[in-house]
Amino acid sequence: MAGAGLAQGYPARPVTMIVPFAAGGPTDVIARIVGDHMSRTMGQQVVIENVAGAGGTTGIIRGAQAAPDGYTLMMGHMGTHGAAPALYPNLKYDPAKSFDPIGLAAGTPIVIVARKDFPAADLKGFLDHLKKNSEKMNQAQAGVGSVSHSTGVLFDSVVGIKPTLVAYRGTGPALNDLMSGQVDFMTDQIVNVAPQITGGNIKAYAIATPERSPALPDVPTTKEAGLPAYEVSAWNAVFAPKGLPADVNAKLVAALRAALADETTRKRLLDLGAVIPDAKGQGPQALQTLVETEVARWTPVLKAAGAVAN
Repeated sequence: MAGAGLAQGYPARPVTMIVPFAAGGPTDVIARIVGDHMSRTMGQQVVIENVAGAGGTTGIIRGAQAAPDGYTLMMGHMGTHGAAPALYPNLKYDPAKSFDPIGLAAGTPIVIVARKDFPAADLKGFLDHLKKNSEKMNQAQAGVGSVSHSTGVLFDSVVGIKPTLVAYRGTGPALNDLMSGQVDFMTDQIVNVAPQITGGNIKAYAIATPERSPALPDVPTTKEAGLPAYEVSAWNAVFAPKGLPADVNAKLVAALRAALADETTRKRLLDLGAVIPDAKGQGPQALQTLVETEVARWTPVLKAAGAVAN
């Protein structure tokens, strides 16, 4: 009865959505777009709180330890709920067991990019060059635990190369050095690299999604370009602490679905280059399955590479 009573008046005050990264990044932008519409549906403001640190795990730990009353949510992603167990051996949460999944919000496809004067004309030529000159190649990434790090390690594993990994303190510095030709290539989210690709500052070889992106229509998919084994997206999803009352859970699931069905919200996400899941892929059970699959996918790859966060 207590749970039903709580749910009946929920939400009675603003809801906090923890974004475990700094403001302005892809996960933050997606959270703000989705949270804006959820606020209108629920009649209370969804307030974004940026809690950055330790590859996103600092904010997620805080969220996992919050009261399961629907007033604290988290926008987790591929790193915090897929790669983190391999990177952080003493992680204080279990991505598959410590949360109530609310739903998948949007994916940000990964693009394989290189300095603009890289000698290869297409992905096949790029891969041939990498394989022949692997040890001479410098691969940029935004630090252990970042999307560019994890997806880069996966790329190297799929292709079978061992380039020199050059770590930066964020995507901005990594991209700056890629544009200036100080490093050779990287893999990163479309939201970060699309403006530099369209501006001619870097070269794009392929996008790691089943279909081309409207944001980069001239960039082939990895399957089209000859590397079907490399398909990856930095998905973003809403989670709550474990143990939500059923009615509160249902209200949150419905609010997220309403946001992703709204044409204005969809356009804002699609203009970023994001991919919006279909109705079946949005739900809690689909997200739970995704988390379990992603942990199983990333753990062996990252452990084989000896990737451990400090």
